Amino acid sequence: MARVGFLGLGKMGSGMAARLVAAGHEVTVWNRDAAKCAVLAEAGAQVADTPAGAARGAEFVLSMVADDAASTRVWTDADGALPVMEAGAVACECSTISHGQVARLAAAASARGIGYIDCPVNGPPTGAAAGTLVLLVGADPVLLDRARPVLEPLAASILHFGAVGSGTGFKLLNNLLGAVHVAAIAEVAHLAGKLELDPETLIAAVESGPCASPHTVRMIRAMAHGKLSDQTGLAIGLREKDARYCLAMARENGTGMSVGETAYSWYADALGSVAAEDDSAMLRVVTARNGHAPAVPEGG
Repeated sequence: MARVGFLGLGKMGSGMAARLVAAGHEVTVWNRDAAKCAVLAEAGAQVADTPAGAARGAEFVLSMVADDAASTRVWTDADGALPVMEAGAVACECSTISHGQVARLAAAASARGIGYIDCPVNGPPTGAAAGTLVLLVGADPVLLDRARPVLEPLAASILHFGAVGSGTGFKLLNNLLGAVHVAAIAEVAHLAGKLELDPETLIAAVESGPCASPHTVRMIRAMAHGKLSDQTGLAIGLREKDARYCLAMARENGTGMSVGETAYSWYADALGSVAAEDDSAMLRVVTARNGHAPAVPEGG
């Protein structure tokens, strides 16, 4: 078993850290709101006052935070993890951050003789708690093999894309694709409401059709009834951030993503009103742009 530091106990991180504790690793956790550490402490984790406290003496340090700013704070601030990690330790960033941030963290880790694994994840908070995430890894294969005993309790599968940066590259593409899907489903649900299509029949048709996917099915089930998903999805604010990072990555690589730019603009518009909500709330944005949809038909 390994000594593991874990930074960030939000909806995803709390489940991931609990999986590491349950697997028998010696886990020390840190979170900006210390109250969120209580459940992990009861399960057997140690609690640190700072990211450095969680990382000191750890063989592996994992982070699951919101964005580049939070990633910088937990890794490279004066009380961050990297300044106290020992040479030979491994930093594993599971957050969805920008391609540029990955490069900066990897360089900072390398300068201290610390291994770096680029490891964003696919899956909902329920998957984090159940250990059924998909890990999207960019790393040296030898380093990844060394980290597998720590990563495997978190995941149903580990997909190794190649060198550091490749995991985040795919993750940003994937989340931009999700943003496009959500925006399109919202337009479909809005027009279906104007046509007074029966919501349950609409849901059944989408679920059985060629465009069905777990994401599409979850969104149409909620939007057909004009409500938020009862499953915890990605907040609109996080989806906007991920799309923005992806579009920046595209520009850095000399290519355009016009459909993605359109979807992103809708998320950017939504930030002032529904940023914290599940992205099924995109239906509200589309409705506001196009006019009020009729009430759901009787029995819908």
